Amino acid sequence: MKKLLIATAFCAMAPMMASAEYTFALVPKAMNNPFFDLARDGCYAAQEELADVTCEYIGPGEHTELEQIQIVQDLITKGVDGIAVAPSNAPAMAKVLKAAVDAGIPVMTWDSDLLDEDKALRTTYVGTNNYNIGVHLAELVMARHPDGGTICLQTGGAAAANHNERLLGARETLAGMELGDPPGRPLDGDNGWTEIAGCPLITNDDGNVAVQGLTDILAANPDLTAFLSTGAFTQWFDNAYRNAAEPYKGKMDSGALTIVVADTLPMQLAQTKDGLGNGLVGQRPYEMGYKAMYILKEIAEGKDVEDPIFTGLDVCNNDNIDTCVK
Repeated sequence: MKKLLIATAFCAMAPMMASAEYTFALVPKAMNNPFFDLARDGCYAAQEELADVTCEYIGPGEHTELEQIQIVQDLITKGVDGIAVAPSNAPAMAKVLKAAVDAGIPVMTWDSDLLDEDKALRTTYVGTNNYNIGVHLAELVMARHPDGGTICLQTGGAAAANHNERLLGARETLAGMELGDPPGRPLDGDNGWTEIAGCPLITNDDGNVAVQGLTDILAANPDLTAFLSTGAFTQWFDNAYRNAAEPYKGKMDSGALTIVVADTLPMQLAQTKDGLGNGLVGQRPYEMGYKAMYILKEIAEGKDVEDPIFTGLDVCNNDNIDTCVK
């Protein structure tokens, strides 16, 4: 009888003791990034829906390429069941992911992809068509300045494939011609557009560096036509950005100056609504993190998945700022 009671008690406890069948890692570029916080939330939402999946959200505390590489190496050693990574340094990450492939660990990318020559290492990419972010940002600028002018581009990491694709999209749209491989060459009178000296500004996804770069460029170039940023880092720190942009609100209102930035985080929507920016092109990071868990499960189960999987964009300006985000 005692054995039967023990067995019955063990069976009753078994569901609570059971662990998930799959552990999938979602690796962002940095953990201190509000954009990636939304992807984390999507990942955890998928975990709640998938009884046999655990989302392990882990990345560098700050944007550090070497730390991200080490984290992926540790995940491979740990033997997770799948890795979804947003590479900070695409070529360097590709070298690490070869070890994951050799270990039989499914790999996909999100937000930022590998270079074309390395894409065979991952099964798919989920996220934004990054080239099109640049296209739409440039179109927002051109709508306000059809005759061209001077422009400063601001970007993330110099080796980040997603930001380089955005730069190319912006440059080719402004120039009206093909400009080679990402990030393309600087504009020099092409279709009326010229990039000023000192740009593009490299931020390494650091919000403080981004705001300081904006401040310095606007102060040193009073006749600048447009400032285009390929990432939300320019506007992350609300008070800092507002202080930097407020002195130029009159110029933005008159159409003399245009500031456009990628992403549509809540503080960015509020800033643009208040006239402290003129356009946003938003991604859908929650959907990226959410879909990554479902996609990795399909890959782990041997199912075919599409490549790439684009999550769409929202294009905002001062006129549609209240309704532009889907």
